[in-house]
Amino acid sequence: MSVQLLTYLLVGITFALYIGIAIWSRAGSTKDFYVAGGGVSPLANGMATAADWMSAASFISMAGIISFAGYDGSVFLMGWTGGYVLLALLLAPYLRKFGKFTVPDFIGDRYYSKTARLVAVVCALFVSFTYVAGQMRGVGVVFSRFLEVDVNTGVYIGMAIVLFYAVLGGMKGITYTQVAQYCILIFAFMVPAIFISIQMTGNPIPQLGLGGQLADGTYLLDKLDGLQAELGFHEYTSGSKSKIDVFFITAALMMGTAGLPHVIVRFFTVPKVKDARKSGLYALLFIGILYTTAPAIAVFARTNLIQTVSNQPYGSMPEWFSKWEATGLLTFTDKNNDGTIQYVADTTINELEIDRDIMVLANPEIADLPNWVIALLAAGGLAAALSTAAGLLLVISSSVSHDLLKKMVMPDIDEKQELWAARGAALVAVCVAGYFGIHPPGYVASVVALAFGLAAASFFPAIVLGIFSKRMNKEGAIAGMVVGLAITLYYIARFRLHWIGTINTSEEKDWWFGISPEGFGSIGMILNFVTAIIVSRFTKAPPKEIVDIVEDIRIPSGAGEAVSH
Repeated sequence: MSVQLLTYLLVGITFALYIGIAIWSRAGSTKDFYVAGGGVSPLANGMATAADWMSAASFISMAGIISFAGYDGSVFLMGWTGGYVLLALLLAPYLRKFGKFTVPDFIGDRYYSKTARLVAVVCALFVSFTYVAGQMRGVGVVFSRFLEVDVNTGVYIGMAIVLFYAVLGGMKGITYTQVAQYCILIFAFMVPAIFISIQMTGNPIPQLGLGGQLADGTYLLDKLDGLQAELGFHEYTSGSKSKIDVFFITAALMMGTAGLPHVIVRFFTVPKVKDARKSGLYALLFIGILYTTAPAIAVFARTNLIQTVSNQPYGSMPEWFSKWEATGLLTFTDKNNDGTIQYVADTTINELEIDRDIMVLANPEIADLPNWVIALLAAGGLAAALSTAAGLLLVISSSVSHDLLKKMVMPDIDEKQELWAARGAALVAVCVAGYFGIHPPGYVASVVALAFGLAAASFFPAIVLGIFSKRMNKEGAIAGMVVGLAITLYYIARFRLHWIGTINTSEEKDWWFGISPEGFGSIGMILNFVTAIIVSRFTKAPPKEIVDIVEDIRIPSGAGEAVSH
């Protein structure tokens, strides 16, 4: 059976499963829609959190970026896994005890201010739209190759599917859909990795295969270093980024993780504070399986790619090469008309352009694995992208319907009207997300890294100070969020999106302090902290009831129930 037929079959079965779960667990109340009724088990929530967290960036793009960046790509591994530990241990239990549905809800109540809530809603929308753009791009990449449609059509199909189960099921439908999606994506990620690890090193454990030896006794990483050096690329195991940039990107990804609204809301779906801690541990274990495998996949894919295409006749390329060429994500330009592919670091001679987002998906094809493995990977990639897109759409819809409409604009609307408003907001959000998926500002993981920077610069200080500082007041929090978000948005607009100024932003000498746009969220976060603390010291202290709440949420309650305010 052909790859295309198998892909249709597997994707069709998985989509039917997602839609079936959404219908079975459709939301009947706003509590169901926002936090799945608060009755999800820690194990199920751990799986759902892992699926929510491991987006198209983790599944499709991260190993692709590592395969090209080598050692420099480790910032994604360190930042994203370290950030999850920070979130699970430092913030999640306290936020769960506070007992609010959304991050803007926490900020609005903790800082006793509608303005603070509004600023938090704006931050949530910026972060979520930037993030969801990466997911839609990922969906488009998968569909364009395996269903043999163009990228834009792929995005439209993904929009329709995710809209159906996110709008119908809300958080309740999304949670149980994400449990299924985690099982599919982790199986789809691991099977090709195990196959290729055995094929290249004889070791069935990819993490060990990464440090293993090839049939001729050469270590795999030494072999890749040699191949890279021959073609003029920097050695795979050595980095080219400055230490300061690596530090700030890692910090932005870590702090951004701890401020991500769609991950934080998952901790509100369990019955007790104790369960929030447990589900955090489960999620970390489930996430670790993929994150420890990604570097191995990156090395396998890069080695196989170079050996397959470098200095080989274009006419002898296998079928996968022409299939990816048809998507426009891989292009060959025969500059010297010799019919041989020159794949080298020198851009004046190089004849092959490869979109990094295709590396994981093309990996089993390059390694000549069975068709069912290739189709399985396509289904897994879609599961990863759609699970996160659904979580983000819920954050967007709840920010609009609950935090903006119910809490600020129309406080008298009933539950049914609020539920319809949430679904309407999700519909608009899907359309906006689809637009950014068709016109993405970069590779999936790069776009997602920008979202993490925005979350670090806006939410992280407000949440940390809201939990651990009794003196932090509304003026400090609002000023900090505005300053952090504004400076980070300006930097991204200037140095990544090219909306401001005419400088050649590809040159590192133009960056402030040598920090890339992906890492600048750390500077925004520092300015947020400094601004918030200074402003709070020169303005009125928060009321006594707020101080009492802060003291209360820091003490683990025996029953583990959320406090109500």
